[in-house]
Amino acid sequence: TRYFVDHRKVRVVGGQGGGGGHSFYSEPRKIFGGPDGGNGGDGGHVILKADQQMKSLSSVLPFYQGFHGEKGGSKNCYGANGAYVYVKVPVGTLVKEDGKVVADLTQHGEEYVAAYGGAGGKGNRFFLSNENRAPTLFTPGEPGQERVLHLELKTTAHAGLVGFPNAGKSSLLRAISGAKPAVAAYPFTTLNPHVGIVHYQDYEQVAVADIPGLIKGAHQNRGLGMAFLRHIERCRFLLYVVDLSLAQPWIQLQDLKYELEQYKKGLSERPCVVIGNKIDLAQSRINLPLLKEQIDDRVIALSALTGDNLEELLLHLRELYDTYVKTEQSRGQSPVKW
Repeated sequence: TRYFVDHRKVRVVGGQGGGGGHSFYSEPRKIFGGPDGGNGGDGGHVILKADQQMKSLSSVLPFYQGFHGEKGGSKNCYGANGAYVYVKVPVGTLVKEDGKVVADLTQHGEEYVAAYGGAGGKGNRFFLSNENRAPTLFTPGEPGQERVLHLELKTTAHAGLVGFPNAGKSSLLRAISGAKPAVAAYPFTTLNPHVGIVHYQDYEQVAVADIPGLIKGAHQNRGLGMAFLRHIERCRFLLYVVDLSLAQPWIQLQDLKYELEQYKKGLSERPCVVIGNKIDLAQSRINLPLLKEQIDDRVIALSALTGDNLEELLLHLRELYDTYVKTEQSRGQSPVKW
């Protein structure tokens, strides 16, 4: 089974440069042809490359090394450079070294040189001078750069389902997409983010992430805490899922927005819609008008279990997506596509 992995510690080492050549040109009737040892080739880099086909860090290995450069040859032949090693990572990967962010790969095809290869050594031809007509000196290749990097993935879905445990987020994602997250009657059924794709008739695709349930104090790393708040950070708009069958459902919304705001200022002000789930229950129908009185955001009441009113959510989701695409294009940026 391939599990969703959003953390990886990777040691990267650039390839070693090839040593310089050491030889003297010689042929019949030309004994003192002089030095002709060529320079060694440079070592290959290790390069991280963002690829939208990759959705998890599960295929990233703990160690990578660039290819070594070849040694310089006679007749002034330079050694070949070592080949680059490309490591494919998902779009949305943060690269950290000693706790500091050194790269943020947010676009498909974006590259970051994780470790530079060493320079090739100089052959004895390089040291030829008027003072030294027959140099025997040559230098070895330099070792490649060595680093330990921490890769951290922030899911780049368009929409994020935010809610407390057992609000029905996984059931909702199953109802509107082909994703199959686990659904059960106990809290924290979802331990990893799941991304479901909502398909529309014009072939547009909207990615919806089911973020594991938050609890009060999540911004202080309680429960599953920070591990999943960072996935919400990259979502362009938010779908707050509240359980209408519980007393005072608007308190759930206030608590969720508070947790998001404490984690990152401005996160709770993103475009959003409030989804009142479990409308098929009698208590939910009583609480719905009370919820609408208490909050200003748009409320869509539905049942992920029976499929009631899912159409309204899908239409509004498309409106939010179209608005996001227009905003990005007006800024001259390309919107994230799945």
